[in-house]
Amino acid sequence: MLLVKHLLETKGAQVHAIAPDEPVLAAIKRMAEHQVGALLVMRGDTLLGIVSERDYARKVILHARSSADTPVAEIMSSPVLTVGPGDSVEACMRLCTDSRVRHLPVLERGKVIGVISIGDLVKATIDEQAQQIEHLQRYIVG
Repeated sequence: MLLVKHLLETKGAQVHAIAPDEPVLAAIKRMAEHQVGALLVMRGDTLLGIVSERDYARKVILHARSSADTPVAEIMSSPVLTVGPGDSVEACMRLCTDSRVRHLPVLERGKVIGVISIGDLVKATIDEQAQQIEHLQRYIVG
């Protein structure tokens, strides 16, 4: 069974974050710079929330708010759904689907150790299924 810790071993544990008092414009620039769709909102090592492109579109653009004047804390999603390194990819996919979220911070002993996205989960599932198909084909042929 594929676990979150296996995904982090493959993709790495890099976390992109922003402070809650920084302007939304800084968050959008950082997302673009790192080519990610969300940032963790953190004060030091403490996870406060998550801010995504969806939050920006729905809470800034649609309300004609200023990206330069609105602090991230005002549009972030909180509390954040999190997972642990021992959670299965399948359980994480179910959580993302049921909760309509695309990013899950990974916590171990209360500390952020990584972030996985729905894209990471889909890729892992496709790769695992391809391996299973290959094994079954070898079994049938051999």
